[in-house]
Amino acid sequence: MPELPEVETVRRGLEPVLVGARLARVRQNRPDLRFPFPDRFPERLDGATVERIDRRAKYLLARLSTGETWVTHLGMTGRFTLDGEQLGEFEEAAPIAGKHEHVSLCAVSNGVTTRVGFADARRFGFMGLIATDQVDAHPWFAGLGPEPLGNGFSGAHLAEAFAGKKQNVKVSLLDQRIVAGLGNIYVCEALYRARISPLTAAGKVSKRRLETLAAVVRDVLNEAILAGGSTLKDFANADGGQGYFQHRFDVYGREGKPCLGQGCPGAVRRTVQGGRSTFWCPSCQRR
Repeated sequence: MPELPEVETVRRGLEPVLVGARLARVRQNRPDLRFPFPDRFPERLDGATVERIDRRAKYLLARLSTGETWVTHLGMTGRFTLDGEQLGEFEEAAPIAGKHEHVSLCAVSNGVTTRVGFADARRFGFMGLIATDQVDAHPWFAGLGPEPLGNGFSGAHLAEAFAGKKQNVKVSLLDQRIVAGLGNIYVCEALYRARISPLTAAGKVSKRRLETLAAVVRDVLNEAILAGGSTLKDFANADGGQGYFQHRFDVYGREGKPCLGQGCPGAVRRTVQGGRSTFWCPSCQRR
């Protein structure tokens, strides 16, 4: 599933086309994705101007002139296209034409019209329309923790959230109520760089190490965003190129390979935690 850097890459690709544009000729080609589309979805988008596009966790939020916010979650195979060029394709190959394109519209700005499509072969993505002043209270967002790239995320926040917690630190970091938007790939990479074992109980990680972890999480995410995200099979970014952060993975997907840490004799191990694969080096990452 696309993680925060991939969703942010898509947001940055949509921004220059959609912000300030008027939406026209909106079409909805099926009644639902993971969930039903909102009532009168095309009519409520048609004629609206996009005032800005934000990202919250793994959601895209287009603030509209109508007082509503158009929310999109990409799911596993959801992606936007601009004039037929794909804005995001992640782990699974999925056709973007015909029956797999579920929403299409035109973005009109300064006399230029761009066709925007949304395709999702597996239909695990979804869209919503929420009154903008009610977004934070909506069930999709009300329980989310701070953004890992925002001012509310720090070692002190983690120390407070992890206090007394017996659950391991890896699964705890994936809890969206503790920090919003972190996914499996980047948690594995951050724990490795911070030299923290994913098996450690969250409440046992010292405040000093949590300060290091918070800083490393920011670094990993920023590096991945600058790299255009990670291409695991066929992800493509806004300008048709591939993300390349996967070439910088220290542990993710490297089971059995030598640890890249200087002088470390260990090898990367794979462990399943919370139903997800954890990649880590037992020699470098200590409890």
